[in-house]
Amino acid sequence: QELLPESGGGLVQAGGSLTLSCAVSRLTFNHYNMGWFRRGANWERVFVAAIDWHGTEYYADPLTGRFTISRDDAKNTVTLQVTRLNSEDTGVYFCAAGRVAGAKIIENYEYWGQGTQVTVSS
Repeated sequence: QELLPESGGGLVQAGGSLTLSCAVSRLTFNHYNMGWFRRGANWERVFVAAIDWHGTEYYADPLTGRFTISRDDAKNTVTLQVTRLNSEDTGVYFCAAGRVAGAKIIENYEYWGQGTQVTVSS
């Protein structure tokens, strides 16, 4: 059974919105920082957003206001909402869980989902 199955990806028109979800199993969810990373055409995973186990949110680009991460510790889920999608948002989005401080740092995440594809069409 996959630990961090993601859902919500797909084909979306530019300017639209989508919500990605990750339902965590077999981990003590409220002990983990949760992050979202995107792998683009260059195959590099880059930080998008994270929320630590205190509930503090972190964003790669907080000024745009396009991304909102949230967690529900009762349901063991983490959600990423993205608005005003553009072509640069295209990629595979990965959910990750980690216990080490430093929620923006990819190396601090222990567990990864399989990824969900998001394609933004113009």
